Amino acid sequence: MASLSSWQQLYSPATPSPLQPLVHPLLSQHQIKLWVKRDDLLHATISGNKWRKLKYPLRHAIESQATGLLSFGGAYSNHLHALAAIGQQLALPTLAIVRGEASSQHNPTLTDARRWGMSLEFVDRQQYRLRQDSRWLAELSARYPGYYLIPEGGSCAGALPGVAELWSELAAQFRSSSAWPLPSTIDHLILPVASGGTLAGLISTRPAASQLTGYAVLKGASWLKEEVCALYPAAAQDNGWQLRLDHHGGGYAKSSIEDRAAIALLSEQLALPLEPIYSGKAILGLFRDIAAGYYPAHSQLVFLHTGGLQGTRSALSRKP
Repeated sequence: MASLSSWQQLYSPATPSPLQPLVHPLLSQHQIKLWVKRDDLLHATISGNKWRKLKYPLRHAIESQATGLLSFGGAYSNHLHALAAIGQQLALPTLAIVRGEASSQHNPTLTDARRWGMSLEFVDRQQYRLRQDSRWLAELSARYPGYYLIPEGGSCAGALPGVAELWSELAAQFRSSSAWPLPSTIDHLILPVASGGTLAGLISTRPAASQLTGYAVLKGASWLKEEVCALYPAAAQDNGWQLRLDHHGGGYAKSSIEDRAAIALLSEQLALPLEPIYSGKAILGLFRDIAAGYYPAHSQLVFLHTGGLQGTRSALSRKP
């Protein structure tokens, strides 16, 4: 059974993810400064926002003497990939309810998950829609007694404090860096948004001087505002955040050949690894907004790279 000492070993001491200045002709043209917070480098296998979102739910699971971890996701889920790696490191069994066919268990994401000991149960889309249904969740709890249920993507109220720690981390980095100039304030912290948990966590401790801009990676995602407010109700009265809904590239995990080429070019120009589902899609949207004059001259922006690079292995083989 997992212990708090194993959790502490996983999360302490936490080395802040690096801040990297970005250089690009478009930034110079519009007199904008841009840095990237490299959360993709937080951990070798538990990268990005998954590492942050799962931090305190995992501690609660251990304190509750859970016998395992149960969660939900698609066949290419970064969340399930991270959870499987965590389960192996904490010696906690993991079980995934996976949307899709059992044949997908051989893709790189689920191959890793199975190698790390995760059990997979495949369901069709109709049944998967019940993942928030209290009766179905009760049935799962009865079938897997002692398992700690974590929502899809790890987005839950317990995930917010781990994400919120990013602000104090940034502030400490700004105070201590002498290698290159850092802004005294961040005008906008920018990030990709899928389930809303990371955005909600950042809103919860947002400095008054900084705005938050989330780039939705799903089509028709106006409902995301409700999801964010459900996770953090005070967000409904906070005017310091917004969602950009027009840079989804056709929908979740979808992108045109042209967009993939543009993301690959940006990755090369910025010396920044990107994938076409989350951070790649969001930073492409950001650069298109900069070109359109959406961000005022002299803006100081920080882009949060939320990780998920492991998914590139599968994403590149999908049809646009």
